[in-house]
Amino acid sequence: MKIAVIGMGIIGGSFCKALKKYTDHYIIGLNRTQSTLARAFDDGVIDEIGSPRSLSEADVVILALYPQAAIEFVEKYGGYIRRGAVVTDSSGIKGEICPRMTELARRFGFEFVGSHPMAGKETNGYESSDGDLYRGASYIIVPCEAGESSVRLLSDLALEMGFGMIKLTTPEEHDRMIAFTSQLPHVLACAYVLSPCCPNHKGFSAGSYRDVSRVANINAELWSELFLENRHQLIGELDTLIENIHSITDAVKANDKARIEELLERAHKTKEMLGE
Repeated sequence: MKIAVIGMGIIGGSFCKALKKYTDHYIIGLNRTQSTLARAFDDGVIDEIGSPRSLSEADVVILALYPQAAIEFVEKYGGYIRRGAVVTDSSGIKGEICPRMTELARRFGFEFVGSHPMAGKETNGYESSDGDLYRGASYIIVPCEAGESSVRLLSDLALEMGFGMIKLTTPEEHDRMIAFTSQLPHVLACAYVLSPCCPNHKGFSAGSYRDVSRVANINAELWSELFLENRHQLIGELDTLIENIHSITDAVKANDKARIEELLERAHKTKEMLGE
């Protein structure tokens, strides 16, 4: 197939590198910064430096852009996309992008299948992209109104690239679970390192500090957009977290060792039951 990848950051660059490493598909790259495209071409990561007109040749279009930028790109260039082509995104929120992109799919005649690769790093940009970033990772597919054949094509392509699991879900379940598994840990890490103790942590910290603070090395522009677009689900998870913290805080203030042990043991058993 001919596959157009829009955006050469860590996600788009990793898609291109994985496709070149593990498949025989022809890769067309599009990016706002032409110097990055030239580098990707020189690296052999893409077969062609594309333009919006190149979209008419693509069987699959991967939008490796921020959610709003992906919508705006298709609004502007959707007329170039070949009718019947499969278009997918890579954004971390689906509640807003799925209905908007489904509407654009009907207007321009392509099939939109939402998707979300569950992999990343704390660093960004083409320099951080990796052909093995997705090895063994989960690939979430949100079919929206796309047909079974389009969903199967995207699933097969993900497995070709090395993803280890395909998870089909709805926009609602996706956003609810991502609020818990992804967004909440980023909030927690950022709140943690805002402590006045943080600058003096060296010499006092080991694995616990590293594990909790890791994702505080955050892309503030992207995550601010994701937090706000999923604010209702995220607020619900934050309320639950705050309630749990208050329970422990109150037990500590009351010098109630039995209550502290009860809360900690409940968390221990939950984690032990899940096995990961």
